[in-house]
Amino acid sequence: MADLTTLRHSPLEGLGNSGGEQVRLRELPFATMVSVRVDPNGAAAAALERALGTALPRTVGQVAEHGHHYALWLGPDEWLVISEVEPAPLVTTMSAAVEGAHASCVDVSANRTILELTGPAARSVLAKGCPTDLHPRALQPGMAVVTTLARVPLLLWQVDTETYRLLPRSSFADYTARWLQDAMTEFG
Repeated sequence: MADLTTLRHSPLEGLGNSGGEQVRLRELPFATMVSVRVDPNGAAAAALERALGTALPRTVGQVAEHGHHYALWLGPDEWLVISEVEPAPLVTTMSAAVEGAHASCVDVSANRTILELTGPAARSVLAKGCPTDLHPRALQPGMAVVTTLARVPLLLWQVDTETYRLLPRSSFADYTARWLQDAMTEFG
């Protein structure tokens, strides 16, 4: 059987890295993403946390991390797990942890791509088209929020003081990347 990973194409294939010293943009393609729905107070959530090696975040914007797994809070009973582990074994492990419970773990890896915007001017670029309060008192490293950028719905994750990861749906990826590149032009 052929290796199916050779048939994959990124929605931003050919984007490459762009930008300069003040701000840079690149795609982080093919990340494993698993949508999780589970009662956070139930036994299935505890089993899932053991499988991931980290507690699921319980508050708005919180991100939990363990090794190669990141769990981003999306709602009271909803998370997005992003991992460097291949999707099939991760989904199998997570699904086994919640088996028999009213819960779901679904591979949504092809649903979104990740754009990484980094540099001292990254926040200024985002502020041009994002209605979310990006001031450090409101959005800090280790937080992720559902928002929009240039009217595109996406997940905005602040990784550190100068690095943001944007997760638009694949169908909006090209528009989002081109909008960001245009917004970056004043920063060289």
